[in-house]
Amino acid sequence: MYRMIICGIGMGSRQTANRLLRRAAALVDEGGTILVMHVIENVPQRRLTGIPEESETAAIVDAEKKLVSLCKELGIPVMIEVRIGAAASLLVSTARERAADLILLSSHVPDITDYVFSSIVEKVVRHAGCSVLVDRRLAQVHEGSALQAEDAALL
Repeated sequence: MYRMIICGIGMGSRQTANRLLRRAAALVDEGGTILVMHVIENVPQRRLTGIPEESETAAIVDAEKKLVSLCKELGIPVMIEVRIGAAASLLVSTARERAADLILLSSHVPDITDYVFSSIVEKVVRHAGCSVLVDRRLAQVHEGSALQAEDAALL
């Protein structure tokens, strides 16, 4: 169905990441590519120097390790890219640069910041030059359960 899928994995749950990766694997053409992308939002100090700080470098390495582990566990061949910046604009620009056919994201329960600043998903849907699939199913994990603790441990 799709030759190049950008699968945006955020700070959400492991269950959500599993679901997104499985959906991407089901939708990608044989010989196609899935690019798993995680964006660490800008830290104001970095804008002044342009050089990633140690904490940002550690966050990148940590996110890459977790994503590699998850994809190996699921047996899904992917490319992984962890970047620092504004998530929505990086997802859209990467999709354009790589001629992506689809951007796959998940939604979350909106909070006040989504109403004031708009959500990443909303910005991607508005500006993407390709199709965007939004998984709206929220994790069905009960608060305080062992599964919730494991599930929240992804990124």
